[in-house]
Amino acid sequence: MITNPQSGTNVHEIADGIYRINTPVHLPDGQAFNFNQYLIVDDEPVLFHTGPRAMHPLVRQAIAAVMPLERLRYLGLSHVEADECGALDLLMADAPQAVPLCSRVAAMVSIGDLSPRPPRALADGEQLVIGRRTLVWHDTPHVPHGWDCGLMSELTTGTFFCGDLYTQGGPGTEPIVESDIVGPSEAFRASMDYYAHAPHTAATLERLAQTRPRTLACMHGSAWRGDGAALLRHLAVALGARR
Repeated sequence: MITNPQSGTNVHEIADGIYRINTPVHLPDGQAFNFNQYLIVDDEPVLFHTGPRAMHPLVRQAIAAVMPLERLRYLGLSHVEADECGALDLLMADAPQAVPLCSRVAAMVSIGDLSPRPPRALADGEQLVIGRRTLVWHDTPHVPHGWDCGLMSELTTGTFFCGDLYTQGGPGTEPIVESDIVGPSEAFRASMDYYAHAPHTAATLERLAQTRPRTLACMHGSAWRGDGAALLRHLAVALGARR
C-alpha cells in the first residue's frame, strides 16, 4: 500500500508479520535511489533501520499504517550511519518504550552516548525473543563496513536483515524478487565501492550462509526470496574476483 502519495512511500509484507517500508528518492546527480526500513510486528515490535532524520515523517506515517507507533520496542541498526539510525531520537520520542538494538561495539563507541535511553546491546550469536519470534544477532565487523557492523536474522520466517549487502540502485519498486540481485548490486557498487574488503570478509559471508536464510531484507532495493546461502556464497565469489 502507498502510505504517502507525494513521496511514494509504500509498505508491503515480505514475510509473515515482516513489513518493508520503501521510499524512493532522487540523488543529487538525478539518479533514482531508495531507502528501506523493516518492521517486525510481534509482542515487542522491532524496526530495523530508522532512516535519515528528514525521512522520519514518512517512516512514522508508514509504521502507523501497520500498527500503533507507540508499541515500538526496539530500533535496530547495523552500524552508525544516517540511514541506519539518523532518526533514532525522533522515533524514541514517538515510542516511549523503544530502545536502540545494536552490537556491543556500537553501544560502546557511539549509541550509548548518542541515545537518550540505554541501548540493548547484543553479542555475536545472542538471541532475543520478542514474542512468538526469535531474533539472532550476527557480528560482522567491516562487512560491508564499520567496526561496529552487525546484522540480524529472524528464525521463524528465515528472514535475514542484511543491511547494506546487496544495495541496489533505482526506486526499489518491487517489494520482493526471486531474480538475481548480485549483478545489479555489484554494478551499483562499481561506481562507489563502500565495502571495507577486510581479510575475513569471505569467512564472515560463509558464516552467514550457514544460517540458510530464505528471505534477504535489503536496506536499499528489492528484498529477495530463495536460497540465501547460495546467494551469500555468490557474493563472496564476486567480491573475491573484484579483489
